[in-house]
Amino acid sequence: MKAAVLHGKEDVRLEAVSERPLAPGEVRIRIGAALTCGTDLKVFKRGYHAKMIVPPAVFGHELAGEIAEVQSSKLSVQVQPWAVGERVVVANSAPCGDCDACERGQQSLCDDLLFLNGAYAESIVVPARLVEKNLLRLKTGTSFRDAALTEPLACVVQGVEDSQLAAGQRVLVLGAGPIGLMFVALAKNLGCEVTVAGRGEARLAAAIRLGASAVIDVGSEGDIVKAARQGNTSAPQFDVVIEAVGKPEAWEAAVKLVRKGGSVNFFGGCPAGTSVSLDTGLIHYSNLTLRASFHHTPRTIRRALEFIESGVIRAADFVDGECSLSELPALFARMTAGNRVVKTFVDVTR
Repeated sequence: MKAAVLHGKEDVRLEAVSERPLAPGEVRIRIGAALTCGTDLKVFKRGYHAKMIVPPAVFGHELAGEIAEVQSSKLSVQVQPWAVGERVVVANSAPCGDCDACERGQQSLCDDLLFLNGAYAESIVVPARLVEKNLLRLKTGTSFRDAALTEPLACVVQGVEDSQLAAGQRVLVLGAGPIGLMFVALAKNLGCEVTVAGRGEARLAAAIRLGASAVIDVGSEGDIVKAARQGNTSAPQFDVVIEAVGKPEAWEAAVKLVRKGGSVNFFGGCPAGTSVSLDTGLIHYSNLTLRASFHHTPRTIRRALEFIESGVIRAADFVDGECSLSELPALFARMTAGNRVVKTFVDVTR
């Protein structure tokens, strides 16, 4: 089969890869939709991800498709069997269920998260643990494009719940990329008043369509605090600030833009080895709550699919580009150079 293989820093190649035989409990999915992701772009630029992928390896992790092959297992009789032809979505990881973190109910912090890569291919083999914990059936009317948003949306669901967003709160989202826009949609759905600070006319327009009541264009300088305070010298009025950029300067800005007694979620992961400088007096005397959300759990994967299948989140609002599998290396090169497309649908049949 054809597949995109990551070989190192900014080195993705389209190759012929053998379809390996299935082990007990595994299924093979014929991919119907694969989507690009900001995490994949980071991995492409860096050439690896310490937790997720070590090259050379098949690449990509947002997908949905149809089961093409099933290998039976000796799992508990409570596990519903899978059948060839079923339409499914699968997460990019599954927790072990046995470590301290899992027993505390914090499966996103599992000591033995099993990751899945290989969405940019004609098919993918799903390990038995993922089949058991994070393979979900789709409703008849759910498109593969919509379903492929489940994994990133599940991370956002985790962030929304960690931040305890509620109706009436004034929420500032830093970043108008796919993750930031998903925060907008879910916060609006909860009844929050949402403001977005970001760059790119198309992305800011998308934020408005998804329910943001105001947008702040941070401009080419990228000074978020200056842009947010333009013409407003009063104290910050945001109850919650979500950092969805993944840069140290954005983390620092988030703390300066939340009200006294408010909370900040450092959602965006910064480059390895970076650090931030925070005003301890501001944090202490303003009684701020600082938290960070990472990854997802089997429960938030299911909650994300519910949002998709109920129409709260639709691919049409996030997927604004399309390319063939053969064009993928060139696409990532353009993304590295500053392509402003929100998400791209990858047609793995071409």
